[in-house]
Amino acid sequence: MSEKIQRPARGHRGGPGGPIRAAVEKPKDFKKALKRLMIYLKPYMVPIIIVLAMAIAGTIFSIIAPKVLGKATTKLFQGYMAKRIFPKAKIDLNGILKILINVGILYGLFALFMYIQQYVMAGVSQKVVKKLRTDVMEKLSKLPLKFYDSRTHGEILSRVTNDVDLISNTLNQSLTQLITSIVTIVGVIVMMLTISPLLTLVTVVTLPISVGFIVFIVKKSQKYFKNQQVYLGNVNGHVEEMFSGLVVVKAYNKEEESIKKFEEYNQKLYDVAWKAQFVSGITMPVMRFVGNLGYVIVSVVGGIMVTKKAIQLGDVQAFIQYAQQFNQPISQVANIMNMIQSTLAAAERVFEILDEEEELPDPEDAIELEKVDGNVKFEHVYFSYREDKKLIEDLNIDVKSGQTVAIVGPTGAGKTTLVNLLMRFYEIQGGRITVDGIDIRKIKRDNLRRTFGMVLQDTWLFNGTIRENIAYGKEGATEEEIINAAKLAHAHHFIMALPGGYDAVINEDANNISQGEKQLITIARAFIADPEILILDEATSNVDTLTEKLIQKAMKRLMHSRTNFVIAHRLSTIRDADIILVMNEGQIIEKGTHDELMKKNGFYAELYKSQFLGAYV
Repeated sequence: MSEKIQRPARGHRGGPGGPIRAAVEKPKDFKKALKRLMIYLKPYMVPIIIVLAMAIAGTIFSIIAPKVLGKATTKLFQGYMAKRIFPKAKIDLNGILKILINVGILYGLFALFMYIQQYVMAGVSQKVVKKLRTDVMEKLSKLPLKFYDSRTHGEILSRVTNDVDLISNTLNQSLTQLITSIVTIVGVIVMMLTISPLLTLVTVVTLPISVGFIVFIVKKSQKYFKNQQVYLGNVNGHVEEMFSGLVVVKAYNKEEESIKKFEEYNQKLYDVAWKAQFVSGITMPVMRFVGNLGYVIVSVVGGIMVTKKAIQLGDVQAFIQYAQQFNQPISQVANIMNMIQSTLAAAERVFEILDEEEELPDPEDAIELEKVDGNVKFEHVYFSYREDKKLIEDLNIDVKSGQTVAIVGPTGAGKTTLVNLLMRFYEIQGGRITVDGIDIRKIKRDNLRRTFGMVLQDTWLFNGTIRENIAYGKEGATEEEIINAAKLAHAHHFIMALPGGYDAVINEDANNISQGEKQLITIARAFIADPEILILDEATSNVDTLTEKLIQKAMKRLMHSRTNFVIAHRLSTIRDADIILVMNEGQIIEKGTHDELMKKNGFYAELYKSQFLGAYV
């Protein structure tokens, strides 16, 4: 069953040279992040060099073309002027045609080189990102539970998807665009200088004006974009919250209040969003105005120079084309540098995952358990999640094969911690835990975890068929084993009543089956796994009485002739447990059977009375 993730809202992402972006995120250590990213690019240096060579060559062809095309204009103008003086004079159409063919070849080579560059770079970027995703997924599978406990699922998914996608886009587009933009700027300046240093000076003079406007607009727009992201998050969060709890909202007649709050958030978003987009949107008009001002000056000065025969008309035409090419790559370089900054910041977040401390590797002499009786022992166990706060101190438990041990206590008492330690999701800091007398740290981790089966209160079903969800408990499970497990879990009847039976697909939210039915499927999954030791987190809340009885009946059958650890919430379900451990603040404060603990009239007795006799602890 997939979990819905609220992804971070993204700012405006115009193309290079487009509208101003939202505030740029910078990496903490630019050089270090770049160096790490280059390690992934190193195996592909040959195709990358080819791509860069293609980008440079293609850009040079596109730069040369306007000057060559200018010669055709000059020939046409000269022929026209000669015809006015000498009526029998002819325009050199063949010469003009040859020039146009050469221009066509130049632009054709430019297009071909750009195509090859994009094709090769797309392959390189996807291979790099594939390797990066593989490394991240392999790393995530090796990280201890404490990593996931300290981060939200949305944060982890954002790093695996959004951040990696940003790296992919930058490798695929921005790197080659950066090279072509730089080559274009240098090449255009050189070509303009060869045509006319004076006109080049006129064009360059307009550049500081354009840059000044852009810097002014960026400073104004940044605060608006920042606030836009904040209010967009408020709107998205409110909408998700209201629709996920729609039944409660309607039950308490809070629709109007919800709409009013939404309108408040929406109005604030509107106020900053239109300002952000307006201020950002005037960038291009301003740049075009300054650019057009430059074209006017070039045209006037160039026209005067043509009349004085200081320059050819075709050269003026070529120069105007170069002037048009001059401003765009400058803004592209600025935007691409921002993109690279954001990309390296994203890469840093991905590398942070890759640098996380992994689960302790199995020792070289680690053993595999072939036959497990199910004797479990905690001997002087010490454990804490934080060094400054002790949780479990000098814990001793001795569980014999086939016994059912119930663990009860208030929230935060350490009940779930015991399960985490048994499964080696966390490593103990002192003492030892043994299975059949063998320290679990000397047993291969995957082999140890196969010894345990888990049925948790929070059911987990993935997007797939019921058959696949049950078979998840055993690799290569047969159809007969799947059906038998479902029958043992009292799930077969309701499964057959579903459209498609065992082939019925559990959708993303698993809302096509009830909470109790989900739990019966997880119990069937535990049956098919056939573990020697069971860990059960009572899961009969939020289900009807009949389903609760079915679940309890199925769990009782599942627990038969196994060692069982039951985290108990409803104390009525553990009255028959062989041992009841009462925990508080990481310590076992009481131990015994239900009758023994009730006679003591201590902490357990008060908990029991508070549930069934209306007393208060």
